[in-house]
Amino acid sequence: MSEHENQPEHRLRRELPAEVPSAAPEAVSADESKPGDGLTGRRRLVQGLWPPRVSRAQLIVAVLLFGLGFGLAVQVASNSDNDSALRGARQEDLVRILDELDDRTQRLEDERTGLEKQRQELQSSSDQAAEARRQTAEKERQLGILAGTVAAQGPGITMTVDDPKGTVQADMLLDAIQELRAAGAEAIQVNGVRVISGTYLTDSGKSVSVDGNKITQPFVFKVIGKPQDLEPALNIPGGVVQTLEKEQATVTVERSTKIVVDALRPAKQPDYARSTSQ
Repeated sequence: MSEHENQPEHRLRRELPAEVPSAAPEAVSADESKPGDGLTGRRRLVQGLWPPRVSRAQLIVAVLLFGLGFGLAVQVASNSDNDSALRGARQEDLVRILDELDDRTQRLEDERTGLEKQRQELQSSSDQAAEARRQTAEKERQLGILAGTVAAQGPGITMTVDDPKGTVQADMLLDAIQELRAAGAEAIQVNGVRVISGTYLTDSGKSVSVDGNKITQPFVFKVIGKPQDLEPALNIPGGVVQTLEKEQATVTVERSTKIVVDALRPAKQPDYARSTSQ
């Protein structure tokens, strides 16, 4: 009896899955339950930024931007250095600088007017050949003065630089020559050496050489030009005089109604160039 009564029960047990004992619920951390959703905003930001993922294009753009920024910084610093002298200048110095710029503009305007006048004279002259010869001779004289093959005289200044300690260098004297040329100097002579367009200056021990000719202090500049333009150009803030005085040199500038520049250069014949009229 017991066997037959137990058969249905055994059949049902065979058809049902085995019972699984229920386990006690375990505490599951938020990170394990949803690996991606449990991250905080800060951790997501850190994971997005580090380690950095930089492509070649991004690296090239970064290098170019760095170079551009560095160049701009250098340019700003250079402009600041150049303008520092003007920032500390007095009002009368700034007025003098503006006057010098106006004078240079006027000189260029006068030169343009002179060229226009020559052109009109050539067009209106009854004897154009004679007028052309006259202008050619005048131009030859002017070019001879610029080339140093002809002596010249006229108003100008004499600048004397005493350098007992030998601290004045060639580049400082070259700056003086360039400043004088910019101010309208037409003829320059330094210690008996004529300065022309191809003149070069080099340091020679504690002295200076001009076109290979050693000169000693005091350095005497004889300059023909408009004195009212030449002297202010040397005395502008941060200009030639202040630079030389920083080297403990003594600079004196004297105006004169007659300056004689008589140091000459031999006329050099070109080796290959010939006039087209020949």
